[in-house]
Amino acid sequence: MMTLIRKIQLKDKTQWQKLYRDYAKFYKVEMNKQILETVWSWLNNKKHEVSGIVYEVEGNIVALAHFRKMPRPLKGKYICFLDDLFVARKHRGKGIGEKLIAELKKISNSNGWNLIRWLTAYDNLKAKKLYDRVAKKTSWELYEL
Repeated sequence: MMTLIRKIQLKDKTQWQKLYRDYAKFYKVEMNKQILETVWSWLNNKKHEVSGIVYEVEGNIVALAHFRKMPRPLKGKYICFLDDLFVARKHRGKGIGEKLIAELKKISNSNGWNLIRWLTAYDNLKAKKLYDRVAKKTSWELYEL
């Protein structure tokens, strides 16, 4: 089976939209065309801070990761912030999420970012099993205003 991790490309739009809609549905977040077009434009603008990689199986995108450079003032350095990580339902449990995180680690290291940070829902138990295996859970709490 031919698999590939690569940067998101313009040809991916239709498949990416399907995955991103499924991602929003998973988190019970309303998705619409305007949001899809905005995020898609960010991902394809080399000057925008949000970037994306995908996992491709036999020419079909089955997973995505969106990330960006983020300043970490207390260290005086930049880190990588993983905004979105999603694997299509029928491809879960095959190590794809872990492979995407490993690729982000390579990207992070090549950019001189010494850390990758991300959030997940407290009840995202399957993903948290992966995250607990590959990363250290912090004691920080998240607030929004």
